[in-house]
Amino acid sequence: MDAEKKELIQEAVKRLRSYEQRAYQGKIAIDYFGGSARKTERVMGWWRESVKVGIREVETGIRCINRYKDTGRKRTEDKIENLSEDIHSLAEPQTQADPSMKSGSLTYTRITAKAMRKALIKDKGYKDEALPSEVTIGNILNRLGYNLKRVLKAKPAKKIPEVDEIFKNVWKVNKESDENPKSLRISIDAKAKVNIGAFSRGGKSRDLKAKKAEDHDMNPTEKLVPYGILNVLTGMLTFFLPLHSKLATL
Repeated sequence: MDAEKKELIQEAVKRLRSYEQRAYQGKIAIDYFGGSARKTERVMGWWRESVKVGIREVETGIRCINRYKDTGRKRTEDKIENLSEDIHSLAEPQTQADPSMKSGSLTYTRITAKAMRKALIKDKGYKDEALPSEVTIGNILNRLGYNLKRVLKAKPAKKIPEVDEIFKNVWKVNKESDENPKSLRISIDAKAKVNIGAFSRGGKSRDLKAKKAEDHDMNPTEKLVPYGILNVLTGMLTFFLPLHSKLATL
């Protein structure tokens, strides 16, 4: 086989995948190398065993199916009998369902991999040398669906069935108040307290030299509590900025 033909064949093999590539290699072995997988490997550089399978497939017309799922290393929980069941029995009392109810089977566990390994030895009778490392125990917990993470509070429902009736009643009362000359409807709202002190709060100042500020706004001497009162009918808004002093409350 000349170099040009060999290069064309190698280029064609690169464009094929799995069964098609193997069958093509088998056909080349039959046509050019007398069906010898060893000679094909020496000249073309292809793996001999793959060429052998390709030759059989071409000659018999039967395609071989790869069973990759049955190959490779077994997982630790599959090699150690009852390990999965024992981890389940120890983790279950320490878990709770996802509070947001969005993840289906996802659960949270408060038990750590280190504590789980100790519990397997103490409560289930495992020998220390027979168990995998803490890292592997942690991986097994994750594979079994026990994810160690912070438990989040469930968000309140955005709307309940009674919302529409509540707002209808509010609008009715507001209208009655607006139509009554002896009634004054106002809206009062307060905002978050602001600590007073030499704090940066991301502020900027146009100076030749940057001003210095405390790195945390802790232990302020005073707090500003902004709130306002709105006259709903006239739109008049009044702001109040009272100071709450620490010394005043002691």
